Amino acid sequence: MEEVKVVIDKDIVNKVIPWAKPALWGREKDYVNSALESLWLSGGEYIDRLENDFAELFNKEHVLAVCNGTAAIHLPYLALGLKPGDEVIVPGFSFMAAANLALQMNLKPVFAEVDPTTWCIKAEAVERLVSPRTRVIVPVHTYGNVCNMDELCALAKKKNLTIIEDCAEALFSKICGAYCGTFGDCGSFSFQATKTITTGEGGLVITDNHDLYRKMLLYRSHGLLERGSYNHVLPGHNFRITNLQAAFGCAQLEKANVIIEKRKGVHEKYCNLLGSQAGWKLQYFRPEVVPVLWAFALKLDPKAFPQGRDTVIKQLKEKGIETRPGFTASSLMKIYEPHSLPVCEDLSRNVISLPSFPSLLDKDIDYICNQLKGLMKK
Repeated sequence: MEEVKVVIDKDIVNKVIPWAKPALWGREKDYVNSALESLWLSGGEYIDRLENDFAELFNKEHVLAVCNGTAAIHLPYLALGLKPGDEVIVPGFSFMAAANLALQMNLKPVFAEVDPTTWCIKAEAVERLVSPRTRVIVPVHTYGNVCNMDELCALAKKKNLTIIEDCAEALFSKICGAYCGTFGDCGSFSFQATKTITTGEGGLVITDNHDLYRKMLLYRSHGLLERGSYNHVLPGHNFRITNLQAAFGCAQLEKANVIIEKRKGVHEKYCNLLGSQAGWKLQYFRPEVVPVLWAFALKLDPKAFPQGRDTVIKQLKEKGIETRPGFTASSLMKIYEPHSLPVCEDLSRNVISLPSFPSLLDKDIDYICNQLKGLMKK
């Protein structure tokens, strides 16, 4: 009998599709080597270049590159002179950097319900929470969506509040033709390894407020009045980014158009395959929003997936697909004061985030979607 040979596709068997994966798009190695050869490893020309390039992109007077996206929120908190007991309004469904910083500074995070379709906070929900102790609103542009900034800015002006936009997940996303982060008093960004542009870790804060900028500049580097001196004029931190990280970021920013195009392609592919399917709801983007997604997420219908979201995550992992759950609602975590946010809690239990990095292949998206569909109740 003739021997039958079985051909195994090595691209499929034992392959794991990660939830996120950074990529080199251009001159990252060249610029990092250049920074190394300059021997300017802490400060250096690439930090100035990164800040100047983003200042031009956002048309902002002041840009500060920092060590991470959390520092990009911490700096304006410090520069605003927030005092223990001051209240900061944040969404109850989001990454909790702004809320956790508030706790660390003995401020009070106050959690707003989010819109059940966009998963972002709305001015109406925020206004109900404003009290005499409220100082700051932190809209988080979750997964790359953009909050309704016109309404939030109008509310902040009316109530004399400061807005710090958390754009860690929404670099290059636009609303009404303008970049997110350019509406509030400050915009904060993250360059963490999974983000749209990465420096490994790193971040950015932007503002047109000169007084705020001067204070943030001091807090970024030990409260020193000038480089090379030891005259501390306030008790600062070290939130500086390195020249090596900035060099990497400069190279990434040069290829921003390519990265944006790739991310939009992944988003479009998922929407085409999953958008009209029963069994889940995709995050809704209002017509005036042009998103550049950090992550593609959808809310599973418990009737279609009676095994539950967490079991779906395990089942997909068995198929070689790494996913992540939605953010844990603030009201489900014991580190915060007790409160109830039904919409946030529902999203927390049912949202799943699929692989959505820009170098993801079409055939991998096909496989992911087919495997997800196969887990639905028949």
